[in-house]
Amino acid sequence: MAFLTKVRGAGKKAFDRISNDKVRHNLLQAIPFWIASLITGLVAVLYTRLFALAEKGTSYIVHAHLWLFFIVTPLCFLTAWWIVRRWAPYARGSGIPQVMAAIELATPKYNDKVGRLLSLRIMVIKILSSLIMAFGGGVIGREGPTIQVAGSIFRKVNEWLPAWWPRISKRNMIMTGAAAGLAAAFNTPLGGIVFAVEELTRTHISYFKTALFTAVIIAGLTAQALLGPYLYLGYPDISHLSGYIFLCVLLVAVPAGLAGSIMSKYILKIFRWKDSFRTTRQHVFYIISAALVIASLAFFIDERVLGSGKQLMTTALFTQDKYNPWYIPLLRIAGSVFSFTTGASGGVFAPALTAGASIGATLSGWMHLSATNTNLLVLSGMVAFLTGVTRTPFTSAILVLEMTDRHNVIFHLMLAGMVASLVAMLIDKHSFYDHLKYQYMHQLIKEDTVAPEATNPET
Repeated sequence: MAFLTKVRGAGKKAFDRISNDKVRHNLLQAIPFWIASLITGLVAVLYTRLFALAEKGTSYIVHAHLWLFFIVTPLCFLTAWWIVRRWAPYARGSGIPQVMAAIELATPKYNDKVGRLLSLRIMVIKILSSLIMAFGGGVIGREGPTIQVAGSIFRKVNEWLPAWWPRISKRNMIMTGAAAGLAAAFNTPLGGIVFAVEELTRTHISYFKTALFTAVIIAGLTAQALLGPYLYLGYPDISHLSGYIFLCVLLVAVPAGLAGSIMSKYILKIFRWKDSFRTTRQHVFYIISAALVIASLAFFIDERVLGSGKQLMTTALFTQDKYNPWYIPLLRIAGSVFSFTTGASGGVFAPALTAGASIGATLSGWMHLSATNTNLLVLSGMVAFLTGVTRTPFTSAILVLEMTDRHNVIFHLMLAGMVASLVAMLIDKHSFYDHLKYQYMHQLIKEDTVAPEATNPET
C-alpha cells in the first residue's frame, strides 16, 4: 500500500505539471481505460490458453478412454458448481447477464450491489470453475466469462483511482470493459463495439465512443500481440454461390432461430424448477444426473456432444466431412442445456454458434448442396441460432463476419440474423440474457430484505 501511495503521489505531481487543463483532463480520463484494456487483453490471452489446455485434456480422454467421462464429468461438474456456490454465487453461468445487471445497477442507490457481480473474486472463480467444466466435457464457452472478467477488471481499475482523479462513469467503464472483453475473446473488434451498442447501452454512444473504441483496440492488439493476428475460425471458401442461396439461408435461419429461443426457454424453465430445491442434496443429485446424461450421450451416441464445439465448426467449414447426422444439433442443444443449468461457470456463446453450425450443416446435407453453399449455410446457422438466444442480429452477423473475414456474404448473414430475430419472438419476446439479468437484479435487491440463508444461490 505504501508503494501504491508513492506511485499515486508521483503521478499527481507529473500531471500537475501539464499546463493545459483540457489536455490534462482528457489524459486523466483516458488512462484508466488504457490500463484496464491492457490488463483485459493479457488476462483474455491467459484464459484462452488455459481453456485450450482443458479442452485438450478432454480430447485425450475421448481418444484414450471414453468411458472415463462417467467418472470425470460428474466430479468436474460438482467441483465447478461447489466453488461457485461456496465463494462467488454470481460467478455462475455465462457472465453477460451479470454485466448487464451491473450496468443497470450502477447508480448511487444500488452501487454496492455491483460488487457482488463484478470483482476480483468473481474473476478468479469464474475462470477456475469454467476450466474445470471444460476439462469435464461441459458444453460451455469462455467468451461470456471473458466479458464478466473484463467488466470486473474495468470496475476495479475505476475503484483504484485516487481521490484527486477526475470521476469516470462506472456504467461507461463497465460497458467499455464488456466490449473489450468480447473483442479480445473472439478477436472481433467491430463485434465488441456493436455488442456494446446493441446489447448493453441505453446511453448515446457519443458520450463514451472514444473510450469504447480505444479500449477495444488496446485489448484486441494485446491479444493479437501474444496470440498472433488470427481469425477465430479461418477463411472458409464461399465462392461461386448459387443464385437461389438466399432461399436456403431462410430455410436455415427459421429453424435455427427457433431452436435458439426454445433452448433458452427450457434452460429458464429448469432454473425455475430448481428454485424449489431446498437442500444441497437436491442440487448435487441434479448435477450428477446432468453430468451422467452428457457422458452417456458421448459414450453411446457421439462424442461430439462434448466441449465448446469449435472443432465441429472447423470440420464443417474446412473439410469434406461437412454434413452432420440429424441428431448432432439435438445433442449439442441438450449438452448446452444440461451444462448451463448445473450452476457452474461457463458461457453459452460458443455452444450456440456450434449448435447453429450443426443445423446449417445438417440441412445442407438434406438439400444436397455444394461445399461452398454449405459453408454459407453453416455460417448462417451460427448467426441465426446465436440471435435466437441473444436477440442481437447485428452483433451476431458482425461476429461471424469477423471470425471468417467473408465480407462478400454480409447481407446473407444479416438476413439470417433478422429472420431469426423475428421467428424467435414467437417463442419469447425477451432474450435469454434479459431474463437472467432481471433475475439477478431481483435477487440482489431482494437480499436487502431476505435473510441470506433463505436466498437460493442457484436462481
